[in-house]
Amino acid sequence: MREDLLHFIWKYKKLQLKGLQTTKGDAINVVSVGTHNYNEGPDFFNAQLKIGSQLWAGNVEIHINASDWYAHNHEKDKNYENVILHIVWHDDATIFRPDNSEIPTLVLKDYIPANVLANYQQLFLSGKQKFINCEKDITSVDSFLLQNWLDRLYFERLEQKSVVITQLLKESNNNWEHVLFVLLMKSFGSTINGDSFFQLAKNIDFSIFKKVSVKPMQAESLLFGMAGLLNNNDILDAYYNQLKEEYVFLQNKFGFTINDEVSVAFFKLRPTNFPTIRLSQLSALYAEHQALFSKLIKAKTAEEIYGLCTVVASAYWDNHYTFGKQSKQSKKRLTASFINLLIINTILPLRFCYSKYIGKNDDETILEIISSLPEEKNSIIDKFKTQKVAISNAKDSQSILQLYKHYCKKNKCLQCGVGSSLLSRNG
Repeated sequence: MREDLLHFIWKYKKLQLKGLQTTKGDAINVVSVGTHNYNEGPDFFNAQLKIGSQLWAGNVEIHINASDWYAHNHEKDKNYENVILHIVWHDDATIFRPDNSEIPTLVLKDYIPANVLANYQQLFLSGKQKFINCEKDITSVDSFLLQNWLDRLYFERLEQKSVVITQLLKESNNNWEHVLFVLLMKSFGSTINGDSFFQLAKNIDFSIFKKVSVKPMQAESLLFGMAGLLNNNDILDAYYNQLKEEYVFLQNKFGFTINDEVSVAFFKLRPTNFPTIRLSQLSALYAEHQALFSKLIKAKTAEEIYGLCTVVASAYWDNHYTFGKQSKQSKKRLTASFINLLIINTILPLRFCYSKYIGKNDDETILEIISSLPEEKNSIIDKFKTQKVAISNAKDSQSILQLYKHYCKKNKCLQCGVGSSLLSRNG
């Protein structure tokens, strides 16, 4: 038995409400179960219960064993002094308030319908190791309910991504352009260099980068120099030396220094993802769009965003991936698949935060854009598809990733729309 099942049963009234009694035989009439509390303190706040002839307003605490009250030292915590009902699975102790009055106890197992416990057994205790608890039943959930739940999960994911954005805004005194730059840098670094690029962006004085970004070569020299990519004196390459000279000039002009060195990696990366290529592409993006933040916020479709972001690394990189080593001729253009990742991981989360900041609801446009993108490809998405879950766009794949990471993987089925639906079934 799990305590979160008892929470679920009480919260959604999945119990036999008629004839409820305390262990002392007093009738319980539930006026309100209260508000579920996920933080410290009693499990439900502001419940209203008629116990016997007395109407009570206060809090409800739930445990597997009544003695858990003392095991958790609630008797010493003032937050529990206003508990009006103690709900338990096993009644193995009598609980008293500081004034020695007994807290009424409800033994929940005596009032749970058989189908709820059967569904619980099916969901959690069916034997062999499974990918997700509901893998045999998830596709049987009502499609409308499932779609609504996935929509909620997508915005829950945006809310979680907002935490980093909010912190960056605080650090930059609400400079949205700066925050966009930091987030773009992280995305351009991808998995291998994401953290390094993120720290690099925070090390750079954005006001300086903004001034030099009108000239791609100056922007490149600043980014390459700050990334430690211009420190090799053995490279005999005209463009490389030109960038080094430009970087020294910028250092003298603006008086900046490297306080926190970052290291960028080439190992295990495809050449198109090399930091040299990505930093040049980012420089080209800012050189082409001086009002990039404003343009991205105003874009109504994915196609508009593609138009803004389809840029090419500077000409040197047409036949190079690293300094001084020529390669086969090819334009290093941002691909649609890479721009999709920028939209998913940077642009839409930032738009979501900004719309809340200015008090404007942008949810519909965000949903339209994310739903127009193809679904992401990874092992988790593939496994859900194996379970016959329909995943047709990036909104679906983002929702599924949120579902798996924050519900399935943590066994939080009772806080999940799918698990709640399955647990409530009759027969």
